[in-house]
Amino acid sequence: MSADAKPTTCYGGSYVDRFQLYLEQSGEHGAILQYVHHSLAEEFKRIGALKGSLDVLGVGSGGGELDVQMLSLWQSTFPGGPIATDIVEGSSELTNNFKALVAKTSSLDNIEFSWHIMSSEEYEKQVKAKRDIKKFDFIHMIQMIYYVNNLGQTIKFHQSLLKRNGRLMIIVEAADSGWDILWKTYHEELCVGGITEYRASREVVACLESQGLKYEEHSLPHSFDITECFNPSSVTGDCLLSFMTGKEHFSESFSPEIRAGMLDLLRSKCSTERDGRVFFNSDLKCILVHD
Repeated sequence: MSADAKPTTCYGGSYVDRFQLYLEQSGEHGAILQYVHHSLAEEFKRIGALKGSLDVLGVGSGGGELDVQMLSLWQSTFPGGPIATDIVEGSSELTNNFKALVAKTSSLDNIEFSWHIMSSEEYEKQVKAKRDIKKFDFIHMIQMIYYVNNLGQTIKFHQSLLKRNGRLMIIVEAADSGWDILWKTYHEELCVGGITEYRASREVVACLESQGLKYEEHSLPHSFDITECFNPSSVTGDCLLSFMTGKEHFSESFSPEIRAGMLDLLRSKCSTERDGRVFFNSDLKCILVHD
């Protein structure tokens, strides 16, 4: 969710390692995939009904772990139909990881991929410069809305790319989740890198309503164990804190007072304790925007 570099390349270098550690420790992708398989299968069938082919756009797709699973679901609900997929991702390192994953996933051999290694804003400029604008049946923006410069413009543009009966799926941290509390409480200290304005589901919904767009909002409950974050000698804990605050080294990036305040906030207002363990509230929202 967080980043410590420019939006176009925020997932690169050592940050990729911290991101992978976060995914392993948090199980976030598992929570999202559980929702996708249980709640989106019927949505995919509805979108693909009576269509000879499908066009899918992934924005900020990272290493492609979620995309590959969703494309497999598309294939099972749209058997035999051609699927063209465009991927917009600012990190060349993660794009290479995505390509490697596709190469070893034989079931995706019949899917055509177009790669765009750029930010969503750069992609928007590129598309608008063309006379023939490609449109899509399904567009997903998973955990990436934090990095865009203009939320309203980004949503309006991507919603305009939907074909008839299409959907734009935005997955974002829930309002009043631990992320929301942490990043808004320490806005001045945290919103100085890849994320300059923190947004959770409340901001996304307000933007949609201001534009008069139709949408559906679904809850994805999620939490993960951050007990190690309170052990000063834990390498795992420091790496998690570094990712959660968007800094390369949490222990070196803030004053002792700020670090202590953040840790107290994480324990007291962002988490719950069970059996001596601390579980961070990482609830998500899935927002499906209509064409």
